Amino acid sequence: MLQTSARLLELLSLLQLKRDWTSTELSARLGVSTRTVRADVARLRALGYPVDARPGVAGGYRLAAGTAMPPLLLDDDEVVAVAVALGAAATQRLGVEETSLTALAKLEQVLPSRLRRRVEAVRESTSAVPNPEPALDVSALGAVASAIRGHERLRFGYTTKRGGKADRHTEPQRLVRWGPYWYLLAWDLDRDDWRVFRVDRMVLRHPTGARFRPRPMAEHEAVDLVVARVSTASWTYRARVLVHAPAARVRALIGIPLDLEEVDASTCRLELGSDDPDRLALWLAQLDADVEVIEGDELAAAFGRLAARFRRAAAGPRTTTERPAPLL
Repeated sequence: MLQTSARLLELLSLLQLKRDWTSTELSARLGVSTRTVRADVARLRALGYPVDARPGVAGGYRLAAGTAMPPLLLDDDEVVAVAVALGAAATQRLGVEETSLTALAKLEQVLPSRLRRRVEAVRESTSAVPNPEPALDVSALGAVASAIRGHERLRFGYTTKRGGKADRHTEPQRLVRWGPYWYLLAWDLDRDDWRVFRVDRMVLRHPTGARFRPRPMAEHEAVDLVVARVSTASWTYRARVLVHAPAARVRALIGIPLDLEEVDASTCRLELGSDDPDRLALWLAQLDADVEVIEGDELAAAFGRLAARFRRAAAGPRTTTERPAPLL
């Protein structure tokens, strides 16, 4: 009986490694006949593991999704990864903190001492900055994901950054996580354009049941569009500048998608913004290229303050009686 139980665990571990195994492959790995493999598969099914069979001479088996979650077999590295991930999830704003802790408690109860030490070493060596944001409703996130997968139109109430409220009717395209937030990229049916919504500001309505055909868009295009829209919407100060450098070089230095227009081989126009014009001026100075401000009085004034600061720094040490002019 002990030998049979050990073989069943090994068979289960093999089935979890890949999608399909032929009977011959499994019998060779387990060192038993194909008849014994069939008997062991029947035992796994009796224990609640949904093992699908493919008939024929080259018939094989795969572990399918069932109605209940059966126990999993994990190797040492996988166990440590799961334990660390559960601990991290308990500190994130995903709304699964309590569930993560209970799952982690069950896992730690059966951890061998060697793995417990590895998990504790990771915890002792890492820290996380507490997140002041409220927890995200995972059920809402799941409902949005289901609507995307099922190509189903989505209605929801939405609260804007400034507190305004409106009902939105959309064709959801993709979920994008950026930092602590989840964003929905969707085609807004009332505005006939792409819009980006923060999931934590959405209040879902009853499912519409109406289907739609998704517009073709690559994953990287969706991410770029979300980053560009979110960045633009969050700016307090906006500016347009002419940068005396090739567009490709500037785009590589920026690292995030912004509205950049190539003028010629050595110059490009850039629309960007910030909540702090002084920081924006300093950031543009790091492009190592001449910059002309086309629009944006706040940015131009910030460059003036930055230039005055650099001139004082270049002048060398001041006497104790000298005081720098205040920055307005």
